[in-house]
Amino acid sequence: MTHNSASAAPQSRAQLKKTLTLLPVVMMGLAYMQPMTLFDTFGIVSGLTDGHVATAYAFALIAILFTALSYGKLVRRFPSAGSAYTYAQKAISPHVGFMVGWSSLLDYLFMPMINILLAKIYFEALVPGIPSWIFVVLLVGFMTISNLRGIKTVANFNSVIVVLQVAVMVAIMGMVVYGVAHGEGAGTLTSSRPFWSENAHVVPMITGATILCFSFLGFDGISSLSEETKDAGRVIPKAIFLTALIGGVIFIVVSYFLQLYFPDISRFKDPDASQPEIMLYVAGKAFQFGILIFSCVTVLASGMAAHAGVSRLMYVMGRDGVFPERFFGYIHPKWRTPALNVVLVGVIALSSITFDLVTATALINFGALVAFTFVNLSVISQFWIREGRNKTLKDNFNFLILPLCGALTVGALWVNLEESSMILGLVWGAIGLTYLAVVTRSFRNPVPQCSEDLM
Repeated sequence: MTHNSASAAPQSRAQLKKTLTLLPVVMMGLAYMQPMTLFDTFGIVSGLTDGHVATAYAFALIAILFTALSYGKLVRRFPSAGSAYTYAQKAISPHVGFMVGWSSLLDYLFMPMINILLAKIYFEALVPGIPSWIFVVLLVGFMTISNLRGIKTVANFNSVIVVLQVAVMVAIMGMVVYGVAHGEGAGTLTSSRPFWSENAHVVPMITGATILCFSFLGFDGISSLSEETKDAGRVIPKAIFLTALIGGVIFIVVSYFLQLYFPDISRFKDPDASQPEIMLYVAGKAFQFGILIFSCVTVLASGMAAHAGVSRLMYVMGRDGVFPERFFGYIHPKWRTPALNVVLVGVIALSSITFDLVTATALINFGALVAFTFVNLSVISQFWIREGRNKTLKDNFNFLILPLCGALTVGALWVNLEESSMILGLVWGAIGLTYLAVVTRSFRNPVPQCSEDLM
C-alpha cells in the first residue's frame, strides 16, 4: 500500500537537488572510508596474521567487492536516497525494509558522532589544557552548517581532504621506502613476505580480513546520494565499486611497504594503537604532531559524509511516512537539503562530549552488517526470484552466485562480531520492532511506503 500523503504530493514539492557527478561522489566515499585508518589497525592485524597484513587486506577487498556489486545492481533498479532500506523494502517486504533501515540508522547515525569523538581525542592529546567540549561544539557546528547549505559544499570539502590524505600517505610511504632501502626492517623493497611466507596460515589471515572489512565502511554510504546525483543509475554503481576498489588498492599497497618496514610487531609498545608509533619511528616527533592535527581534519571530513548520508536516509523514511513526515520528510525550499534532519544529526553528534567510543563503535558494526547482508539478499529476491532472471547461466551468475558469495563473506563477519555489538544491536532492533508494531497497529495495517514516482 502506498503512503497517501506522499503519493498525493504536488509536483511543486521541494526535492533534493541533483548536483553531483562521478568524481565528487567517489571522493565522498573515500572521505567516509578514511584511508589513513590503515595505520590504526596495522599493529593489531600484523600480530594476528604474523606479518601478512597485505594478504588480509586482499581477502577483505574481495569480500567487499561482492557486496559493492550488489549495491550497484540495486541502485540501477531503485535510484533512491534510502539505500539498503529502500532495496529491502521493495525487493523483500516493507516490514523487512523498515527493520533494515532502522538497523542502518545505527551505522549512519553514530558515525558522525564517532568521528567528532576521535577528533576530540586528538585535540586533547594536542592541547590538554583547553576544554575539549569547545572544540566539539565548533566542529559539529561547522559540519552541520556545511550540510545545511548543500551536498556540493560537503563534496568539495571532502575532495580536498581526500587529496591531502593521499598526499600525506605518499609522503609517509616515501619515508618508509627510504628507510627500508637503507636497511630498516626487511632491508629490501621487493619481497613476497608481506603476502606469503613459510609461516603464513590462511585462517588467521581470514580472521584479520574480518577486522579490516570495517576499514571499508562508507563505500556503501554514497548510495544514499542517488537523488542528488546526475544520471544516478549509471554514476552511483560505478562510484560504489570504484570507492571500494581504490580504497582497497591503497590499503594493500601501503600495508605492503609498512610490513617491509615493520616485519613483526616487536617494535610496537602498544600494537592496538599503532598509528602514533608508526609516525614516530618513520618520520619523527614533529611529523607525528602534524599528523595528529591533520587527523582531526580527516575525521571531520568522514563525519560530514556520514552526516549527509544519515540525514537522507531519515528523509526517505519520513517521506514514506514510517517516521513523522512533517519533520523527517521536510526539504528546505532554498538549500534543497533535509534541513531538520541535518540539525537533528548535529544535535546527536554533540553527545560525543560525553559518549563512550567503544559503545558507539559496537553499534556501528551491527548496523553495517545488517545493511550488507540484506543488500545481497535483496538482489536474489528482486532479480532472481521476483523478476525471474534465472534462466541463463549469466543471470544465475549475476543474480544468484555473486550476491550469495557476498552474503557468505558477510556471514564470516557476523561470526567474528564482538558480543557487545550483537547485544546492543539486538536491543536496538527490539525497539524498532516495537515502534513498527505501533505504526502498523500491531501489524494489522501495512507499512507506509512512498510511491516509486517520488524516488
